Amino acid sequence: MTTIRVVDVAYHLPDGTLTNAELHRAHPDWNMDRIEQRTGVRSRHIAAPGETALDLALGACLKLFEANPTLRSSVDAVLFCTQSPDYVMPPNSALLHKLLGLPESVFALDFNLACSGYVYGLALALGLAASGIAKNILLVTADTYSRYVHPLDRSARVLFGDAAAATWLMASDQPGLIDVVCGTVGSDGDAFMVPAGGCRVPRSAETAKPTRDLAGNVRTAENIRMDGQRVLEFMKRVMPSHVRDVLGRSGLTIGDVRCVIFHQASALALDWLEQELHLAAGQSFRNLLHVGNTVSASIPIALKDAMTRGVARPGDKVLLVGFGVGLSYGSALLQL
Repeated sequence: MTTIRVVDVAYHLPDGTLTNAELHRAHPDWNMDRIEQRTGVRSRHIAAPGETALDLALGACLKLFEANPTLRSSVDAVLFCTQSPDYVMPPNSALLHKLLGLPESVFALDFNLACSGYVYGLALALGLAASGIAKNILLVTADTYSRYVHPLDRSARVLFGDAAAATWLMASDQPGLIDVVCGTVGSDGDAFMVPAGGCRVPRSAETAKPTRDLAGNVRTAENIRMDGQRVLEFMKRVMPSHVRDVLGRSGLTIGDVRCVIFHQASALALDWLEQELHLAAGQSFRNLLHVGNTVSASIPIALKDAMTRGVARPGDKVLLVGFGVGLSYGSALLQL
């Protein structure tokens, strides 16, 4: 039976950073010690003006190609996950195809998803491999959420960072992706959204008007609006049983997994999940302290760091868990 395996991962971060110390100097009334405790973020990388998700993705892909010289000539599919595309059309996957100089025979597709995007991308890649459409798949996840954050929105600005990751997935009949399960709670989609800027509510003078919420956060209809409490309630209601179900499908429990990598949502979310799922000390890997919540790129960046640091080693079973915008969720069980 054909599956896919993760051959390698590379990621690229913008040069620019924004630290909590810088935010405190600009906003002395922001309690950055408390914010860092709740978010788990001390600094985040922010794209420069004119620097896009495509630019970050190119950087990640070039690093992946440099580490794997035979890959460029082997790629036969590109999956590009982003919610901050360079244009309405054409898709970033086609633009990346051109920049990488890939053959015309390559399958290229964008898909619009965020925090669970990497897991969904694995599911899409599995379909391409199992159907024989592609053998070597480049899964790219890149976002510049800083473009959607109002500078006076404390709730979002302290959390999100910009980044891109590129993963080489290869069709294989050897152990790799063991199982992947995805789901959607579309009824809560408005808990995490940018209300204006699409075709339903185009940008206008009205959508650019800032408003202030009860917590003092300022944003317009063109900025991210996240109901943190509703997102947390969704996570608490759905994710523990979902994770146990995914493991149960393979006859496993959480104790059989060497490393669990959650979407790096926040320290508050990860602390709760680790406790609720009874993870052992060191079983869950996190790295958001210096990169923040990088949305679709958070899981592959954490996976790469876990692999580099020897936390996740070849042969280990690793569980990847995503949840967020949509509201959507998904988990992938794989053997490295």
